[in-house]
Amino acid sequence: MPTPRVTMSKIRHTLQLLHGGGLSTRQIGAALGISKSTVSEIASYARAANVDWALAQTLSDEELQALLYRPPVPRQSRHLEPDYAYIHRELRRAGVTLQLLWEEYQQQHQGQAYKYSAFCEKYHGWATKLKRSMRQTHVGGDKLFVDYAGQTVPVVDASSGEITQAQIFVAVLGASNYTYACATPTQKAADWVRSIIATLEFISGVPRLLVPDQPRALMARPDRYEPTSHRLLDELCAHYALAVLPARPAKPRDKPKVEVAVQVVERWILARLRHQRFFSLATLNRAITTLVVELNQRPFKKLPGCRASAFAELDRPALRPLPATRMAIANYKRARVNIDYHVELDGHYYSVPHGLVGETVELRVTATTLEVLHGGKRVAAHPLNARRGAHTTTPEHMPASHRAHLQWTPAKLIAWAERIGAATAAVVRWQMEHRAHPEQGYRSCLGLMRLGRQYGGDRLEAACARAQSIRSPHYKSIASILRSGLDQRPLAAPVAVQATLPLHENVRGPGYYH
Repeated sequence: MPTPRVTMSKIRHTLQLLHGGGLSTRQIGAALGISKSTVSEIASYARAANVDWALAQTLSDEELQALLYRPPVPRQSRHLEPDYAYIHRELRRAGVTLQLLWEEYQQQHQGQAYKYSAFCEKYHGWATKLKRSMRQTHVGGDKLFVDYAGQTVPVVDASSGEITQAQIFVAVLGASNYTYACATPTQKAADWVRSIIATLEFISGVPRLLVPDQPRALMARPDRYEPTSHRLLDELCAHYALAVLPARPAKPRDKPKVEVAVQVVERWILARLRHQRFFSLATLNRAITTLVVELNQRPFKKLPGCRASAFAELDRPALRPLPATRMAIANYKRARVNIDYHVELDGHYYSVPHGLVGETVELRVTATTLEVLHGGKRVAAHPLNARRGAHTTTPEHMPASHRAHLQWTPAKLIAWAERIGAATAAVVRWQMEHRAHPEQGYRSCLGLMRLGRQYGGDRLEAACARAQSIRSPHYKSIASILRSGLDQRPLAAPVAVQATLPLHENVRGPGYYH
């Protein structure tokens, strides 16, 4: 609607002077301090609206202005408007461009279609009215954005009453806004990876790119240009053939999809759960799952359909299939190979190739298996064993001499010792009966056999007899006796043991212990 360039009082005065008819437009303009063309314009509007001075005197300023300056009647356009929501949705499909969509629009509305430049200008004008995060064009099956919400949910331990804060993981697909959420106990690397795997199983496929933030749990070295990811995230990418494109630190615009999704989850899911009490993480996750389904079925406000329908149309056909097996979540721990070519984990001992004695290796521990890595290669694998102090040994890991000794049993060892002599047999029996684990007794007996080969059976028998006399039937004691030649000396008479202790004020009597 045109806006008058003069005040309503001057417009009224102009109509009054025009009604008199005695002055020209130039004279009226000079008298009122307006231009000649403005006087002509007011006269023209008055004639078009059939407003004379008599009628103007009966109208208010608003009524007079409405009659004189009516909004122009728009011309009927010969062009048919495109379906901008359809265009916006189709652009998310791989390979679809504005040029292609304009060609289809032109073929459908020949003679009534906009030119390509006007088509693009009108679409971009429509798209700018959407939220900033939605103006980015995302191709179906391309990106999965992941993050943790700032809000947490309290979980009460029913037995102790202790309250812990459950962390809320959120994931969203770029093209369809299809959303997933779940609760985890912490935000450690295992929780991140386990939640991402759950997301992939929720959408039943694998996108091309994973877009996380750069938390310490996932990134060993966060960096704006070349971040270094942790081993567990690398395993996830290798198992699912998934590429990772971390957002730049402190740059939320790199992942606006998940920023909005986190806000939606907080407002639409967590807010609805605020009055409920949860006594386990599983119960909380069941409640979240129910609301996630409802969230994905809510209609869009500015686009047709909902997240679920957009997912079925855009993302699902473009996702790659999941691998045949689910990735096992692993923890890593460094360990040094002991001299007996075993590594220790939670009190149990697992064998590695004997050539790695003294080397530092990496243990990859899953829920059921232990893998030993050296130089990035797997050198041993064992099922987990919870028996503390026990050994899990693979024969191929043993030296050839040790493998030969596997044929020995306690009965054979005692039979060998009895052939040497009674003292040797007594020492071997002691080893079998007093060692915490049979393997330790076997090792000492095999050492005695080596001493017998080195020094002869007679000397070994004499050394065992002397070791018994000093109450030290250990391999080290017997070896020391043989090295020093004490086995060749006669055994001394037993030392007399004093039957009673001398009376002294510092010596407690038997009454002290009653």
